[in-house]
Parts: sequence; C-alpha cells; structure tokens
Amino acid sequence: MPRKPKSELDLDQLARIERGVVATPLIQWYPGHIAKAEKALQEQLSRVDVVLEVRDARIPLASFHPQIPAWIGTKPRLLILNRVDMISPWEREQWQAWFRAQGESPYCANGQTGDGVMAIFKAAQAAGVTINERRKLRGMNPRPVRAVVLGFPNVGKSALINRLLKRKIAASAARPGVTRQLRWIRISDQLELLDAPGVLPANLKDQNAAIKLAICDDIGEAAYDNQRVAAALVDLLQDLNQAPRLLNRYQASLGERSGEEYIVYLATQRFQKDNERTGRQLLQDFRRLALGPICLERPPSP
Repeated sequence: MPRKPKSELDLDQLARIERGVVATPLIQWYPGHIAKAEKALQEQLSRVDVVLEVRDARIPLASFHPQIPAWIGTKPRLLILNRVDMISPWEREQWQAWFRAQGESPYCANGQTGDGVMAIFKAAQAAGVTINERRKLRGMNPRPVRAVVLGFPNVGKSALINRLLKRKIAASAARPGVTRQLRWIRISDQLELLDAPGVLPANLKDQNAAIKLAICDDIGEAAYDNQRVAAALVDLLQDLNQAPRLLNRYQASLGERSGEEYIVYLATQRFQKDNERTGRQLLQDFRRLALGPICLERPPSP
C-alpha cells in the first residue's frame, strides 16, 4: 500500500480535532472587515464587466475561493497566477498546461516587478469590448471597462493594481488584511478597477488548504500556530521530494523525521532549543525564497 503523504489530515484525525480530542487546532480566520466587505462587494458586482481572479502561484488550488464562480456568474473572468517568481519555471509550465487542459488561459504575473501586468491590462480591456459595442447600438456613449480584482488576502492584488497604475495608490504590504474597504480606481480612460479586500470562506472546511494558506502567509497569523504550520511545511517538502533544501539551508538533514520532530531537532541544532523561533524562521525563509522557489502543489492527475 503506498505511503499516505504526511501533510494530509485524514478524516479520522480531522473528526477528532473537531471534537477536541487532539490538540491540533483548526485554522479559522474571518475578521469582521472581511464580512462587511464581502456584502459590499456583492452589491457592487452588478456594475462590474470583467473579473480578475488572483491566486497564489505557490498554491493555485488552495488559493481558489469556492464561492467566486457563483458570485460572478457569466461575467468574463481572467485567471491570474501571481508570484510566479516564487515557483520554478518547470512548475509554472506544469500548472499552465494543466489549466489549459481545464479550458482556462491563466496569466502569470509578478506584482512586485510588473512582469505580466501589461498582458493582463490588455486582456481586461479586450474582455470588456462587447460592453461598449452594446452601448453604441443603444445610442449610448462608451465608458471605461469596469473590472474587479478578487482573491484571498495577501495574494498580491494591491501590488498588481499599483503596477497597472504605474504608481502606488493601493495599500500593499506583506501581510493579509491590509485592504479593508472597496474602492474604484481609474487606471486609464479605458479601464476602471474595483480594489476589494481579500475574501475567504467564513468556514475553512478544507484544513489541508488552510494549512497551505498559512504557510504562504495568505491568512492572518492569529489563526495558526507557527510551530505546527512550520512542521506541516516540512512534511510537504518531504512529500514533494524537496527535503534536500532543508539540508542546504540549515545543514540539518530531515532523514526519517516527521515535521514536528524536525522542528525540535533543528531548534536543538541551530536555535538554542527555541521551537517557536525555529518555526517562525522556517516559515520566514520559505516566504522570502531562502529555501528557493517552491510550489507546494502539483497539478492533479488526469
């Protein structure tokens, strides 16, 4: 029987967590500003022509919001994989091919450098051309195409907007929850963008996805324990055959240790037996590419 990846919570364990039988807490984060913004967002969506859905390229599936399809209905949608600099070119090609096989045409971008942003700008304009064609037939004047940027917190939406504007107007920082209110921003005479706070389900039922969101800093730090999430990262690296990166970075081999055992071992070897500091440092190193570019998900098999 093939070994089950350590990074996956089985159903029995998840049930025991929910009953409080084991110590591992569920990751849940739904601050008040998100609930308010989500309601306001749904009120504004009727004014929107095009949807720019932004996902984290390191976790293209875990950073998918399951309610977005219902919210946008038949509106044109551009799928954007942001932070492609944080995964390898091979991983990028694998995910592009998989999405194309699903009938998607993903746009790859790096909001920090602006790579890929012009292609998104042109595609958003093109997707809204039919809007003005219909207006012209009705004897109405053309107007800018209205687009909304949607995605989980901290996937880089505001950085993309700033790149589209070619100046910093949307608040952007390396932590979730910076954007708290909806705001329309004029990009050009042809395009307006609705900058919306990050949205996420009120109940994170998929805890494997929630762990990946925590690893990538796409969810509030108050929602999780650094040591446990860092241990989950180690197990993921083992599952993905990326464990040698730990040895290269810390000169401490994973061997047959579990993620939790490795945190304790690494703390003893490098961080004065401080497990909490070790967990924080490992997560920080992953997020800052000190372990190298790594995608935490592989495209599902056909």
